[in-house]
Amino acid sequence: MLFCALCAAVWAFLSCKQNARTGDVGYVVDSLSGPKYAKGYTVKTLSNGVRLVDVADPQKDKDHMPISYHFALVPKDVKAEVPEGYTEVKVPIDRTIVMTMLQMSNFTALDAHDVIKGITGTKNLFDKDILARVKKGDIVKIGMEGEFDTELILAANPQVIFISPFKRGGYDTIKETGITLIPHLGYKELDPLGQAEWVKYIAMFIGKEKEADKVFAEIESRYLDLKKKVEGTTTRPTVFSGEMHGGNWYAVGGKNYLAQIFRDAGAEYVLKDDNTGGVPIEYEQMYATAANADYWRILNSFPGDFSYEALKSSEPRNALFKAFKDRHVIYCNMKQTPYYEISPVKPDVVLADFVAIFHPELMPEDYQPTFYQLLK
Repeated sequence: MLFCALCAAVWAFLSCKQNARTGDVGYVVDSLSGPKYAKGYTVKTLSNGVRLVDVADPQKDKDHMPISYHFALVPKDVKAEVPEGYTEVKVPIDRTIVMTMLQMSNFTALDAHDVIKGITGTKNLFDKDILARVKKGDIVKIGMEGEFDTELILAANPQVIFISPFKRGGYDTIKETGITLIPHLGYKELDPLGQAEWVKYIAMFIGKEKEADKVFAEIESRYLDLKKKVEGTTTRPTVFSGEMHGGNWYAVGGKNYLAQIFRDAGAEYVLKDDNTGGVPIEYEQMYATAANADYWRILNSFPGDFSYEALKSSEPRNALFKAFKDRHVIYCNMKQTPYYEISPVKPDVVLADFVAIFHPELMPEDYQPTFYQLLK
C-alpha cells in the first residue's frame, strides 16, 4: 500500500510539472500525424490538442543547417502555455505564402489552393487553378529570391510563410515583417515516400489531417504494391543520371530519393556506393563510372523538342555512352511537364514510369507515362 501511495505521489508530481510547462492537464503522447518515412519532422501531441512539431535537416547536414525549428500548433479555441523554445502558431491557418513548387504540391494534393495567397512567380507553372487565382488577384507574386517585395507580402496578409531555409534569398528581409517563417524540408528527404509524407506536415497547419492521412495512405499503398511486384525480377539494368552544366556534372547521390526510386523500380544506380544526396563530378569521372550503363536519365528545361542530336551538340562526348548509342535515354522536359508541381506527391507515378522502362513486362501494354519516357 505504501508503495502504491508513493507511486501515486510521484505521478501527481510529474503531472504537475507537466501542467506547469504546458498549461494543460495531461501529458505528452505520440501523435497519429507523425511521419512514418519522413526524417525531417517529428510530432508529439499534448492532451489538449496542441501539437509540438520539431523540424531539422533529414540529411543531418549541420554545416548548412546548424539549427532546428520548434513549433507549437495551438488550436484556435485552445488557450495553452507554449513550452519554452517553441514558437506558437494558431491553427488552422487560412492564409499563407509558399516559396517552391514542392510546397505547392502539398496544397494541390489536399485541394487547398484557397489557403495560398502568395507565390514567388509563375514561370514554368502549369496548374490552371493557380494561374487563374493569380490572374484574378487572389494570389500575388512576391518576386524571386533576393528580390522579394515586402509590401506585396504584407498585403497578402499571411499568417505564416513556408520557406526553404537552405536557399539564399532575402529571408532576412522577410523576417523583418514579423511573420512566422515555417521551414519545409521535403526536398531534403532521401526516401520518396518520406518526401511525399510532408503532405501531412502541411495538413497540420491547415486543418486537413484526415484528408492528408487518406491521400498519403493511397500513395504508400500504390508505391509498395508496385515495388513488391518488381522484387521478383531477375534482371536489373544499370542507370545513371544528369548531364554537364557549367563545366560540372551534378550527379544524383547514392542516397538521393531518386536513386531509391531507381532501386525500387528494379534497376541498379551506378553511384550506389556514394553516401550523399548529390555530388558534382567531372565528366571524365562520370564517363569512367557510367560508360556502359544501360540507361541514362535526364531532366531539364530544353526549349523545344529535346533530341539525341541536341544532347550530342551540348557535349560531343555524350555520344560515347552506351545508353546514348542504344537510344536508352530516359527523359522529362520540365517545360512540357509539371514535374515539380506534382511529382513530390506522386512518387508512385514516377516509380511506375521507370518500371515501364526497366521492366515493361510488368506494366500494362497500353501504359501511358506521366513524367518519364524513352527519348525518341
